[in-house]
Amino acid sequence: MEDTAVVGPPIELPIIDVSNPDDPNVGKAMLDAAAKYGFLYIDSKGTDFAADDVKRAFELSKKFFASPVEEKSTCRITPNNRGWSGMHTETLDPEHQRTGDFKEAMNFGEFKDGKAQQPLPPSLAPHEDEIGHFAALCNKTCNRVLKLLALGLQISDDFFTSRHNPQYGPTGRILRYLYYPSISSPATSSYQHDVDVRAGAHSDYGSITLLFQRPGQPGLEIRTPDGSWAPVPVQPHQLNTEPTADSGSSYPFPPILVNIGDLLSYWTDGLLKSTIHRVVFPLAEQRCENPQDRYSIAYFCHPLDSTELVPVPSDAVAAYREHCKANGIVNEQVGFGGGAGNMAPGKRAMTAYEHLESRLAATYGFKKE
Repeated sequence: MEDTAVVGPPIELPIIDVSNPDDPNVGKAMLDAAAKYGFLYIDSKGTDFAADDVKRAFELSKKFFASPVEEKSTCRITPNNRGWSGMHTETLDPEHQRTGDFKEAMNFGEFKDGKAQQPLPPSLAPHEDEIGHFAALCNKTCNRVLKLLALGLQISDDFFTSRHNPQYGPTGRILRYLYYPSISSPATSSYQHDVDVRAGAHSDYGSITLLFQRPGQPGLEIRTPDGSWAPVPVQPHQLNTEPTADSGSSYPFPPILVNIGDLLSYWTDGLLKSTIHRVVFPLAEQRCENPQDRYSIAYFCHPLDSTELVPVPSDAVAAYREHCKANGIVNEQVGFGGGAGNMAPGKRAMTAYEHLESRLAATYGFKKE
């Protein structure tokens, strides 16, 4: 079944400086963006990433995806969500997709003392320290965002960060390399215009996601409240610059895109939006003589597996819940049956692990043992 929703103009998202994670005004701005769009940019200058960190991560990603299938196959993805998934392995939107996603991915779970807790393929094994360092920077950035969101909600500033601390147990966090072949690649020879996508429409499974992109490699679209699709620029026009990887711009790489995942939407009864999004073959690429492959890097931030998704003790969340009740609004953001605040009496809260397990089973067809 084809998704016939129209595609509108590019969306304009706010760019937020997270260099001061103790500023309640920044927290309020982040909360407003998360409640309105579910997506926002963070200024790369306000993070601990250096341009070389991001550049090197993309170099390692390209090196891995260019390696022989026989090598990549030594670390195929398993039910713990770690490893390599090949072309069409994922089907993120089975209702509207005739075939699986036109992409490959490599998932890295937690690093402990700089060491991966999974087998690494030959192309990446010598670079374990670099990959672990990049994952640590991602985690540090996520903690800034989570703290600011807590400030915006006027709850304890460690409410979210304490529930994401891997020192207290396992989490579902994942660093993911992504490769989307261009429309001229042999890997996309079965592509059908207006039916196939690079990544099907979905919401993210965790708390927040960081997305790193490359200039000139668009494709991400988000579903707007009116049901249309809005392209998300890699480089927002507010910056008034279009840097390349080697430019001398004050923005050494495109700002990091942040989106709210299912769990924060659940925690806040839908106040924060876990917005549906997808990755497409842009029309410009379909008409281009020399289309580019698309590479991106995502970091999926998840809380501790045992975290119970109880309502956030925020006046803003309580007010939103009452507003929904008074106006007959049903929270259908992430399919949780009304959100944490409407939990049936005597029923225990869902855990972060249970939610992740159910979403992975639907995506990959994994069977619960």
